[in-house]
Amino acid sequence: MKKLKKYLPFLLRFSCYCLLTLFSMQVMAQDVAKDSTQPVNKVAKKKAVKNTFVSNWILDNQTVMVPVKGTFEMDIQHRFGIVNHGYKDLYGIYAPSNIRIGLSYVFRNDMQVGVGFTKDRLQWDLNGKYAIIKQTKGKWPVSVTWFGNIVFDTRAKENFVHDGDRLSYFNQLNIARKITEKLSVQIAPSYSHYNNIDGYLDADGKIQRKMKNGHFAMAFMGRYKLTAKTTFMANYDQPLTQHPMNNPHPNISFGFEMATSGHAFQVFAGNYHNIIPQSNNFFNENDYTKGQFLIGFNITRLWNF
Repeated sequence: MKKLKKYLPFLLRFSCYCLLTLFSMQVMAQDVAKDSTQPVNKVAKKKAVKNTFVSNWILDNQTVMVPVKGTFEMDIQHRFGIVNHGYKDLYGIYAPSNIRIGLSYVFRNDMQVGVGFTKDRLQWDLNGKYAIIKQTKGKWPVSVTWFGNIVFDTRAKENFVHDGDRLSYFNQLNIARKITEKLSVQIAPSYSHYNNIDGYLDADGKIQRKMKNGHFAMAFMGRYKLTAKTTFMANYDQPLTQHPMNNPHPNISFGFEMATSGHAFQVFAGNYHNIIPQSNNFFNENDYTKGQFLIGFNITRLWNF
């Protein structure tokens, strides 16, 4: 205690000196900042990595990309029939096809909403997309985007007991990294849900479900730029949930994309015929090990307002 009293005046004077020094340094820094065209101690803002993918779509899945604010987008997606029937339907070109037309708008930064109509089951979808994290050098190693939808089946009412049976839902988390200027990869876990699933009567006359109402899946995809406007793309979708019956087949697809600043065209071969993601994950009957592939294409057009 005596030693503390002995050095107390010195400590007080030293503390006051430090405070005065810091204060004077702050005043000098402010004066320099006023006189200089460059602010003092300004930290450079880290910029997010651009063009991980060119389009919102990579074959059968969404990418992490969200267009800039004020972008209006139109999508035309087409899937022909499987090639197995050969020449009699020109390898699926003249077989029954599936088509979706979609419209979306980016009304604020990193957030996109849209609506679409699909030929299969006369389905209307309301969808949304939000960029949670953007790959940034020295900060975030990956980009993360959420995508989800609500789908309403508008077929005749005799197909349903309740109106709620028409509804299905889809949620997907897209995680991507741009590895080089040419190579980008993405993984995407997803969860699909149908309010109504087909059942059957067992030997005891009880209704049994053929499938569960919920379904988990994982998608793996990537692209490699061949030229400034041409890209090779590949995609694999693996179902994870095991159902009592009618387990869906995985999907493999590969193709090319030709793109400009406002337009992207993708043509590819794969074994997903349904375009709505939960329909693909739940009900894919095409087995690629038996060569049940089909030709598909996506056309995307962007306008900025």
